[in-house]
Amino acid sequence: MLQISCALPPSPDTPDLVRHAEQLGYARAWIYDTPALQLDVWMTLALAADRTERIGIGPGVLIPSNRHVLVTASAIAHLESLAAGRTAYAFGSGFTGRHALGQRPLRWDDVAAYVRAVRALLAGETVEVDGAAVAMLHGSRQGPARPIDPPFLLGSSGPKGEAMARELGTGVISSNPVSGFHWSVWLTLGTVLANGEDVNSERVLRSAGPGAAMAYHSGYQRNRPGFEGLPHAAAWRASIEAVEPAVRHLDLHKGHLTELNRHDQKVMTGPIAVALSRSGSAAHWRDRLAVAADAGATEVAFQPAGDDLRHELEAFIAAANG
Repeated sequence: MLQISCALPPSPDTPDLVRHAEQLGYARAWIYDTPALQLDVWMTLALAADRTERIGIGPGVLIPSNRHVLVTASAIAHLESLAAGRTAYAFGSGFTGRHALGQRPLRWDDVAAYVRAVRALLAGETVEVDGAAVAMLHGSRQGPARPIDPPFLLGSSGPKGEAMARELGTGVISSNPVSGFHWSVWLTLGTVLANGEDVNSERVLRSAGPGAAMAYHSGYQRNRPGFEGLPHAAAWRASIEAVEPAVRHLDLHKGHLTELNRHDQKVMTGPIAVALSRSGSAAHWRDRLAVAADAGATEVAFQPAGDDLRHELEAFIAAANG
């Protein structure tokens, strides 16, 4: 059975949203690691842990270049002491987290080396970092005892990431359903349309638009062939390319996943937002969830957007549960 989870950017309201998600029956809350766009993932997770009792929590996905490997291992140990038994940790190469800094995603070999080192540190082993021996030296009253062995996942965006996840024996989290894994999280955005709701409404645009804008952001940055086929793609390209190249990545990522930036606003309409985010009625979402489960997903992580995230979480889980 497909588990129903949510994904949230770390903002001041996020810990309370995680608590609301727990009350609604969500299985897990994944928190993004995008410091160029939002606040700190670990502080947000700690606050969420303190305000909840049951819901699973974890970062999805951590970007290795953001932190020294020992910093990440220590942060995991701390979260384990706050929410033991309900954590999971996803790592990735950094689509948003790296592009928003003007950098390319990391090589998967580098991500794998980082994950192996984190695992070794949590197991109580010594690893070599920058030519020196590194270990968790936390005393008996300074953190949970090692070994610490929580579940890990990789943020997969294609065959290379999936192959590395199989090599490491982790689960996967992806924007498309992935088969062949014991834990396969499908990350999706959009909105649930009420019966008879006007797709031209401001609510629909604000709630479905950020998910739809991903097609432009990702298509442009990854130079995907399908980008030119998007509605008004030429106008969107002309708008972003009018920005000085040295700071273009900053302008592109403003509002990424949460609101429409000034380039998105020039091309996005309610009908386009609904179509590209594949939003729809409650029945439509139930059909999509069934298709995702058949395609191998074991969990869906829904990221709400718009002006009323509580309503979006409520509407999605109501739709999912039928």
